[in-house]
Amino acid sequence: MTKTFCITLLSLLFFAACKKPQGFDYRDVKNVKIESLGFGQTTLQMDLVYYNPNNFGVDLRKVDCDIYIDNHYLGKYKLDTLMHIERRAEFVLPSRIQVDMGSVFKNAMTLLFNKEVLINVKGTTRVGKAGFFANVPFNYEARHSLSMFK
Repeated sequence: MTKTFCITLLSLLFFAACKKPQGFDYRDVKNVKIESLGFGQTTLQMDLVYYNPNNFGVDLRKVDCDIYIDNHYLGKYKLDTLMHIERRAEFVLPSRIQVDMGSVFKNAMTLLFNKEVLINVKGTTRVGKAGFFANVPFNYEARHSLSMFK
């Protein structure tokens, strides 16, 4: 009886101490390169810089999101890997994004003449600690300036 009570009490304390991880804060995009260029689909490679606001390190297992520019669908981003992220630290996600060129062609004039665009990224990340994972939704939206003609 005492053994069962101790195990139950320890389990309750463990789960009470576990806090659901917060979503990551977007910081920057670096090293953008065109991997493959096509009329239907283009693949971009880039490094996305994020910040882990949690007071504990987490393991990132999966990212799945849709990317919009000025509320027009641009493409899908998926990452299926396991990576450890330190607490309260910046980290870099090497990324490969499939861009739907039909959407880009439809909105080319808007992109050419606007100095700023609204970028919206909606999706989920699968993060966890000590083998326990949870889906954490995120919605990043901000205006970014375009520097096509420097």
